Amino acid sequence: MELSRGFRRILDSVALDVFRGEFLTIVGGSGTGKTSLLRLLGGLTPASAGDIRFRGRPVNGPPEGVVVVFQDYSRALLQWRTVAANVALGLEGRLGTAALKERVARALEMVGLQHCAGDQPWQLSGGMQQRVQIARALALQPDVLMMDEPFGALDAMTKATMQDELLRVHERTGTSFVFITHDIEEAVYLGDRVVVLGGSPGRIHTTVSIGLPRPRDQIATRQSPEFLQHRLDIHAAVRESAGGDAHF
Repeated sequence: MELSRGFRRILDSVALDVFRGEFLTIVGGSGTGKTSLLRLLGGLTPASAGDIRFRGRPVNGPPEGVVVVFQDYSRALLQWRTVAANVALGLEGRLGTAALKERVARALEMVGLQHCAGDQPWQLSGGMQQRVQIARALALQPDVLMMDEPFGALDAMTKATMQDELLRVHERTGTSFVFITHDIEEAVYLGDRVVVLGGSPGRIHTTVSIGLPRPRDQIATRQSPEFLQHRLDIHAAVRESAGGDAHF
């Protein structure tokens, strides 16, 4: 299909299923359409061609039960509202006062911020602000939580802590995760499956099933022969999909 002048094809021939309760990670070089794919799946960008469905129904806008978390937590949070009020934002007017308070408290507890409910976001570290954004998403009790490079701006130690926090949330809620990252090790550590996007327009180069046991551990899991082999295989796939010249 030819595109009109001024338009560029970002993704091509992408066929992808997200299964109930799985943690799907998507990795690829810059310009391969990872964020575009996430926006399409979340109903934030209309597809110019193809078919996107959630629970068998066409996605023509953000579907009920799907929530997207972006990397820029500082802009996503309302700095003049308390942490609890930020988490409650998507539920105000939909729940009674007692039910809303309980839902917010449960979400903050899941990300370890129950003691910060009355603080302002600007009083928190970057990692804690990102937890607030995740808590706000969890308060909506989504069936699918989509995340676009949510830990990309965090330091290594905070990033590792957030990864483990996210895995605990996944285990407790059974929510399906779709997680975009440039970090191959992160993709392997978190994922049940890793999708490698490559090329321009972006296409699915390969999908790798990750058979690492859960719960996972930042030291034992990352030092295991299986983890190292997955990391090697996916790194090779990313380079191959970019013609040997991947840019992250």
